[in-house]
Amino acid sequence: MGTLTLRPGGMLAAKHPASAPGSSRRLPRCGGAPIGLLFALALAGCDEKAQSQAAAPPPPPVTVAQPVKRTVTDWDEFTGRFEAIEEVQVRARVGGFVNSVEFKDGAIVHAGDLLYIIDPRPFEAVASQAQGQLDDARAKAELAKRELDRGLNLVQTSAVSVQVVDQRRQALQAAYAAETQAEGALKAAQLNVEFAHVLAPITGRVSRHLVTPGNLVQGAESGATLLTSIVSLDPIYIYFDVDEATYQRNSKLWFEGRRPSSRDTANPVQVTLTGETKPSHEGTMDFLDNRLDVSTATLRSRAIIPNKDLSILPGQFGRVRIIGSSPYEALLLPDAAIATDQSRKIVFVVKSDNTVEAKPVVLGPLDGGLRVIREGLKAEDHVIVEGIQRARIGAKVTPKMAQAPAGDKKPAGTEP
Repeated sequence: MGTLTLRPGGMLAAKHPASAPGSSRRLPRCGGAPIGLLFALALAGCDEKAQSQAAAPPPPPVTVAQPVKRTVTDWDEFTGRFEAIEEVQVRARVGGFVNSVEFKDGAIVHAGDLLYIIDPRPFEAVASQAQGQLDDARAKAELAKRELDRGLNLVQTSAVSVQVVDQRRQALQAAYAAETQAEGALKAAQLNVEFAHVLAPITGRVSRHLVTPGNLVQGAESGATLLTSIVSLDPIYIYFDVDEATYQRNSKLWFEGRRPSSRDTANPVQVTLTGETKPSHEGTMDFLDNRLDVSTATLRSRAIIPNKDLSILPGQFGRVRIIGSSPYEALLLPDAAIATDQSRKIVFVVKSDNTVEAKPVVLGPLDGGLRVIREGLKAEDHVIVEGIQRARIGAKVTPKMAQAPAGDKKPAGTEP
């Protein structure tokens, strides 16, 4: 081994024994650095380590809340299309030239409003002729009645024969028949005059006019010309198809007395229009078909929706929500507290020792802005609702209790 000697000036020097002949082993050197400097560096490293341990950050803060417990009802959701309750294709009932169009394209019209005027003069002339024929028939009937009355008086004195009386009676009946025919001809002529003034048969929104003034239109007897169309708007139907599995589940609930059938009860429905996030219209069930479609295994269903503001038009799409269960107690959380771990949904729960635990959960629909948790959670669990990105499984956190989330008052729809 080497020895240390004190050099002049207080410096330590190391003496090493000579290496054995043929040996290449050398002792490690400190690069010429003084030993005191090495000790100082070592002490400085220990101080930095102690300071880093003393400055370790505290557990991250998170906000936790207990699940909301309340009575909820599940809703089934389907895509539907709106259709008018009443839809009329307005066609000409008499032929003639169009004199004028009396409506504005796309306007709201009421039953009885004037839409078109077809030249009524030919029909008025026919009506006048029919009126004259009726007057003539009535005069002939009156004369025949008087002659019959005169014959009945004369037959009592044998001034005329019974045969003459019978002939006069037959003449009166023929006069009455002619009068009836004349009345019918007059009514037909008057109807043609009336039909020359095309009126709106229903209240609703009219389409554009398809015939302009001056054009000849055909009447009902020779292929009526289409003039325009009208659709009713308030209320309005929405048709949608219920899949077989949902129909069977709802039928089971009905047999068990846990849900009224839409065939017998006007179950409430809610409708969300395209571009909306929450239902904006409410209505009731109106119809269920009597069989399932063999090609799609779905049941055609219909609801009726009030449309006071006339904002819904036939042909629009909407999402229909209908009661899908009886009321039950459920735990609910905001969607922000739910994370995704590959193919499963999880929530982060803070245990009693302030460590984080992940619990897989089974989700249900939204109700009042909160998500129903069907499985995997207890009412007493403290779930992280804010700061979820700072939570690490098994690590400690600093929890802060928040108020239970109340959600929205009105249901916000279900997950597609």
